[in-house]
Order: sequence, then C-alpha cells, then structure tokens
Amino acid sequence: MTAFDLSPLFRSFIGFDRLADSLEAAYRSEGNGYPPYNIERTSENHYRISMAVAGFGNDDLDVQVKENILTIRGSKKDEEAQKELLYRGIANRNFERKFQLADYVAVKGADLKDGLLHIDLAREVPEAMKPRRIDIQNDSKPMIEGKSEAA
Repeated sequence: MTAFDLSPLFRSFIGFDRLADSLEAAYRSEGNGYPPYNIERTSENHYRISMAVAGFGNDDLDVQVKENILTIRGSKKDEEAQKELLYRGIANRNFERKFQLADYVAVKGADLKDGLLHIDLAREVPEAMKPRRIDIQNDSKPMIEGKSEAA
C-alpha cells in the first residue's frame, strides 16, 4: 500500500484538505531514519524533540521555523577526506529533517548537550480561542452588551 485514500472522510469533513495533504507529505518524506530522534510530551502543552547528532557542533546545525514547518539541518565539512579510515562506523553525513507543527505550536528554544539536540515546543492557544463560560440568564429581560437591564 503506497497511498492513503481519504476520500470517504471528505463526505462529512469540510475544510480538512490541509490535513490530508500533510498526511500524504509525511508518508512520502519519511526517509532513511537518520538521524534518530524522540518526540516526548513534557506537560499538557509542552513537547520536546531530542535528536541524536553526535559529531555535530553548533556551527554544523541549523534550526528554522517557517509557516508551521520546523526544519533541522546538519551539514558537516568533509574533514574526514584527509584521514585514512580503516573502518567508518560513525555516520557524519548531512541531513535534513522536517516536522509539521500544529497551529499555535511555537519553538521555545534549542539546546545541544552530550550529542543530543533538544528542541522545546509549546502550544500557546490565544485567549480568543480558549473555551469560556457563558452565564445563563434566568429572567426574560433583553441583554445589552453582555449585561441584562436588571443589573
């Protein structure tokens, strides 16, 4: 199976075209698995991506966010060409890994420690989008700008 058929969902879900496109893009872009990474939920609205980037320094890594796509690139200068390696077991190849971020998810910071790149993310829902409680009026007086005339 090389593709997902999401057409049955379009009969009852309207405006989810972007979701279908994101699922198909994620399925196609899942490459060779290098470098390995973890995604963890650290609290209700906080996440962390930890990526194993042994051998890469701050100058070799590039982390960018554009239009809800987090892109992590690693490019290593070919210093190994001068060495005569008898066995190469450490992969120092260039990479690019992309993550599609949900709406209102922002990158809070990145930290490189002990060969692991940690990227902290947080979901920040605007106040206008958060649920709010609506008071129910018991009298039949008309409402004026959110307050009853009796008030």
